[in-house]
Amino acid sequence: MEASPSDSVMKMEDKHQDRTDQWDLDQPLPARKSSGVLNVVISGIALFSDGYNAQIIGYMEPLFSVLYKDGMSSTMKARLSNSYLIGEIFGMLFFGVLIDRIGRRTGIITTTAFLILGIVLATAAHGNSQLGMFWMMVVARGIAGFGAGGEYPVCATSATEAADETIQLRQRRGFLVAVTTDFAVDLGFVAAGLVAMIILACYHQQNSEGVWRVCFGLGIVLPLSICFFRVRMVNSTQYQNHAIKSNYPYWLVIRRYWKPMLGTSLAWFCYDFVTYPFGLFSSTIIEQLNPNNTTVQNIGYGTVINCFYLPGCLLGGYLMDKIGRKQNMTLGFILWGIWAFILGGALGPIQSVFPLFVVMYGIFQALGEMGPGVSTFLCAAESFPTPLRGHFLGFAAAVGKAGASIGTEVFTPIQSSFSSTEKGQQAVFLIGAAFCMVGGLIAWALIPDMSRELETEDARFKAYLEAHGYDISLYGEALVVSQRV
Repeated sequence: MEASPSDSVMKMEDKHQDRTDQWDLDQPLPARKSSGVLNVVISGIALFSDGYNAQIIGYMEPLFSVLYKDGMSSTMKARLSNSYLIGEIFGMLFFGVLIDRIGRRTGIITTTAFLILGIVLATAAHGNSQLGMFWMMVVARGIAGFGAGGEYPVCATSATEAADETIQLRQRRGFLVAVTTDFAVDLGFVAAGLVAMIILACYHQQNSEGVWRVCFGLGIVLPLSICFFRVRMVNSTQYQNHAIKSNYPYWLVIRRYWKPMLGTSLAWFCYDFVTYPFGLFSSTIIEQLNPNNTTVQNIGYGTVINCFYLPGCLLGGYLMDKIGRKQNMTLGFILWGIWAFILGGALGPIQSVFPLFVVMYGIFQALGEMGPGVSTFLCAAESFPTPLRGHFLGFAAAVGKAGASIGTEVFTPIQSSFSSTEKGQQAVFLIGAAFCMVGGLIAWALIPDMSRELETEDARFKAYLEAHGYDISLYGEALVVSQRV
């Protein structure tokens, strides 16, 4: 009599449990817990650095327009912003595959190397002309973006798997991953604004080349400071048990996971399409309302608005552990959309009271982070088994960054196509609201409810491959043996 798929899954789980129990005996519980927490913290520091390096260019572009009038044009401004985003897309796709095939540790070290190289080159950018200097900066930021993009699948998978090492960590995985992914990136956004204002103050509010070189150069501090820990990190227990080194059965994979792949990717696209332009252009929107503000004032107000991201992330992390990942993403998208409709519909009266507009704009940003902001990382990490986690998380993040690039590109033209600034701002809020509602529908319909224990889906996937004739004789076993020896 042939075994049923459920029987196969149970046998696989029992077999794995025997092996894992023996493996866990090699390390005491406190050691595994502290190691998992350290890995989570290091991932958070890395993404904080990425957030800083992504956002700092937005604060430096007004400075470039004053210092380098011959080289800085609207076209070059777009190239400087998009080079980092394009680099991130390629980095997400490349390192997503790399960390599944070669290992999490190798990916971590390589992404850090690319990020440091790109920051150094951007800080030292020179040329025979202003245009030549900016082209060097474009290439350098593309290299940095490639490394930063790799951090998304690397850090999200590492944090998710590290938070699965013990039951205590697993119960708080939603909050831990939220703090070390989206919260860390957003904290980097805020830090970029604060650093820009501090450096400008050090230069007595004078436009100087030293301002942007110091701001760029400071982006290298954190990547260098965590190099020691990243080199010493080991692959997670989950990866050691389930790595597939070659011969990925991609056709079987797509047949089983096409739906969550579509759901996580499209939800991330909708989220980034809305959040990136409203975050990057927050200072611009403030400037449109108060054209007499100084550069420091515009940066300051933009930073204040970005600070609202942070409580949204913390609340979202708490809710993911309480109501579920998919449920939190759907709820967040819907609330985000409703708030955008309110802002778009009543923008005139709201903007007439400037502090009210700042607070309501900040709440708009917070709702985005509370729902899809924190949930995209964890949904993309938990919806797939360990051998594919990097593949699909990198792909979903890349699709999201494509949404960010498109949203950033069309934001200004949409505003400019209307007869007044107020109508243009109303339009972008209402379009953003529509994308939020679409994102909520996608999240509810296409993203699955997964077990909180990563091993559950790993066992089901392994049984699925075996039932379809895939050779699983070296599935994870050889790597675990070599690690023990």
